[in-house]
Amino acid sequence: MQRRVQRDPRSPRAKRLTRVLVCAVAVPLVAAGCSSDSGSDDGKDKGASASASQSASPSPTVRAAAYGTLPKPCEVLSEKTLDDLVPKAKSGKEGSSDDVSTRGSCSWSSLDNNGVKGSQFRWLNVSLLRFDSDTTRGAGDELAQEYYDKQVRDVQSAEGAKGTKSEPVGGTGDEATAVRYELKKKEGTFKQQTVVARVENVVVTVDYNGAGLAGDKTPDADDLMKDAQKAAEEAVGSVTKVNGTGAAPSGSASASPSKSASGSASKSPSESASKSASKASSKS
Repeated sequence: MQRRVQRDPRSPRAKRLTRVLVCAVAVPLVAAGCSSDSGSDDGKDKGASASASQSASPSPTVRAAAYGTLPKPCEVLSEKTLDDLVPKAKSGKEGSSDDVSTRGSCSWSSLDNNGVKGSQFRWLNVSLLRFDSDTTRGAGDELAQEYYDKQVRDVQSAEGAKGTKSEPVGGTGDEATAVRYELKKKEGTFKQQTVVARVENVVVTVDYNGAGLAGDKTPDADDLMKDAQKAAEEAVGSVTKVNGTGAAPSGSASASPSKSASGSASKSPSESASKSASKASSKS
């Protein structure tokens, strides 16, 4: 019987078949390797890109406040001014403050007793409020501007005020407003004068209250207003002076000092003035 002839594995045809099989197996392995390498590189590129983008993002900034401190509130007015406005005042009474660099106040009371002819009462109060720049709330002068506007509105709408009049005041800080009105009390008619001024990032409020008691004549409102404006101009000058010529910036923006300052000073000073005047006149 004729036996089938076996092919020589070294024949050309066998060699070609072997090469085809080897290539068929190798192609998926190469493709898999390339796919794996490509994914790894993509991950590194994305991570590097995100890191670069993150480091390139600028941190929030805000311009520094012009004034970094406040004068002592009981020393903002000269002795001569105090003698003119509150001649019988022994000394100023400083208001409480947990941060004297951002807020402060001082008040003086004067009662000139003329015996059977009556007496003249005067009450003077100076309030200082400074705003630091804040990266979340804004620049110090802008925060002071907002408070200044609110303070003027509060004074204009004081409870019990009669005949309220307002007018701008020149030559006192960056801007100033004078508000006057009358308060009728059982002791007499009290003439209230308030000047609100802003210089850079500081707001100055001057309250001046006068009344003729026990039959004495009521003081002239125009004269009282002139004195109040003089005191406001002097107080603003003290703020500028204590911060030096040109007022060096106060440094980096603080986290939230202006928030505590505005919260503490939100009460209308004209209300305190009228209450103090009424109390003093009752004693007289």
